Amino acid sequence: MRIAVFGAGAWGTALALAFSRGHEIVLWSRESDEISAMRADGENRRYLPGIPLPAALQLTDSIQEAARADLHLVVTPLAGLRSTARALKAAAPGTPLLWACKGLEAGTAKLPHQIVAEELGEDAPYGVLTGPSFAAEVAQGLPAAVTIAAHDIEFARHWVQALHDNRLRLYANDDLVGAEVGGAVKNVMAIAAGVADGMGFGLNARAALITRGLAEITRLGLALGGKRDTFMGLAGLGDLVLTCTGDLSRNRRVGLLLAEGKTLPDILVALGHVAEGVSTTREVAALAARLGVEMPITSAVDGVLSGTVSARDAVEQLLARDPKQE
Repeated sequence: MRIAVFGAGAWGTALALAFSRGHEIVLWSRESDEISAMRADGENRRYLPGIPLPAALQLTDSIQEAARADLHLVVTPLAGLRSTARALKAAAPGTPLLWACKGLEAGTAKLPHQIVAEELGEDAPYGVLTGPSFAAEVAQGLPAAVTIAAHDIEFARHWVQALHDNRLRLYANDDLVGAEVGGAVKNVMAIAAGVADGMGFGLNARAALITRGLAEITRLGLALGGKRDTFMGLAGLGDLVLTCTGDLSRNRRVGLLLAEGKTLPDILVALGHVAEGVSTTREVAALAARLGVEMPITSAVDGVLSGTVSARDAVEQLLARDPKQE
């Protein structure tokens, strides 16, 4: 099977490497210089240095060339999902689409499936690939498990069977909304976890934050039509725990640097990668307010990122909240 991966960042390259064990893969980037560098270096030196690219992996900056595939897998930052989906509809309409983008669209607070439905149509064959997975480990062939979620469970099951690998295990889910909410809001919680860790609050505080963070994710997900069980699985609790505790988490790193007193612009420059939680936090906080969903951790992170409150003051305000029934 020929799979086209759109987006040659760390995660896109890692998935291209993982699926190349059993399929013909073409990896696309809109940056011709990036493609030329990968061809010359034999690796993605910018995002996954030291991990060789297989000789059979095809590299291209032509979206028309890449679109001639049995499956489109979009792994751009969320900001690029809409334009990529639109270009793919023009280049190869009707091709099944998966995306591995996480977050809410800036300015609209739309989930990825809403963006794709607007560009491809409600009846287009599509779903999300999400779950606890650091790109560097997947690229090295270390074991991981992720979810393919779609409104059409048969679509999800088909692609689970087609793509399943003993190093990258796949599971089918029919709760597209819940899977996307889990993937988006866990990044917000990871920023909060980084702040708490950076201030030396300890493992007890981290466990409490993850637990209460899961409660916030679940409340928002249920309000949007998600299913409770999803938040106890890979796309919910699994992704949350990994992102809040793993040293490879970009969003946790943002929190750690905020705790050191670094400014957000300096943090983003130093990071060198997209941390989706930064842009997602504002949209999640605004969406929760419109829906009347209580999300105090999200509100605190939003205040820190917007500069209206210091990281230390935000933590103190959270700790001073009145106790409630769990």
